[in-house]
Amino acid sequence: MHSHDHSHTDGAPLRALVAALAVTATVFVAELVGGWLTGSMALLADAMHMLSDAAGLVIAVLAIVIGKRAASPTATYGYRRVEVLAALLNAATVLAISMWIVVEAVGRIRNPQPVETGPMMVIAVIGLVANAASAWVLARERSDSINVEGAYLHVLVDMFGSLAVLAAGAVIALTGFERADVVASLVIAALVLPRAWQLLVRSTKVVLEHVPGGFDAAAVDPAIRGVGGVVDTHDLHLWSLDGVHVIATVHVVPAAGADRDRVLDGVQDALHQLGVEHATVQIEPPGHIGHETVCEI
Repeated sequence: MHSHDHSHTDGAPLRALVAALAVTATVFVAELVGGWLTGSMALLADAMHMLSDAAGLVIAVLAIVIGKRAASPTATYGYRRVEVLAALLNAATVLAISMWIVVEAVGRIRNPQPVETGPMMVIAVIGLVANAASAWVLARERSDSINVEGAYLHVLVDMFGSLAVLAAGAVIALTGFERADVVASLVIAALVLPRAWQLLVRSTKVVLEHVPGGFDAAAVDPAIRGVGGVVDTHDLHLWSLDGVHVIATVHVVPAAGADRDRVLDGVQDALHQLGVEHATVQIEPPGHIGHETVCEI
């Protein structure tokens, strides 16, 4: 029996994520209200950017908190799929809002609206400082958690969004070119849309039980057949609960006289070397397939 100490692995990254989430959520509200009051599309666009990253931080927190929950008789795989559902909802929402920002920005190119650059730039500075603080908090824990590493990268992109708003405010204040606000909002949307789309596609594939991206599914069957004593395989399935860790089930037919225990261990080792986190392997005689309902892929 193994003893695992999660006091640092879970506790410190979780506190860092919660702190960053509190800062990000506060800046989101400030930019949303500020964008509405000042008429700045750039601030509204950056607010949507902050919403995207706040949702990303929520997902990272959920991954730690819900991941601690044990499986149960009715949730035999636990609750890691909740993270994927949250990511799917986040991506769909951010995509819809970002597209609205683009439509509004295009409309303002033809008919630019006056922007109050003073409040706009003050709020952008607050956002920049807040993002820098979040990055500092997360940087200390990024080496201990892939969730924190992802959140740290999100916050760095937020800093560029705040800089874009500041640049737009400075251009408007110095030159009177009010379309700079629209240009900045389109730049921020260009940062958000690809990430939101990628998250939507990735989450949808997980819900559809696809193999996670980057995993070489084509190598699995040959690797199993290469194990000593294996003569055939069927009903091989690969999927993921969280879009990261791969799960496998497979039926394996051993050679006559082969040690089934050795075959089972060899198949498990082969799958583990390929990166499969959890595998269920059924060892069976050749004629047993006639008693099964096999899903061909």
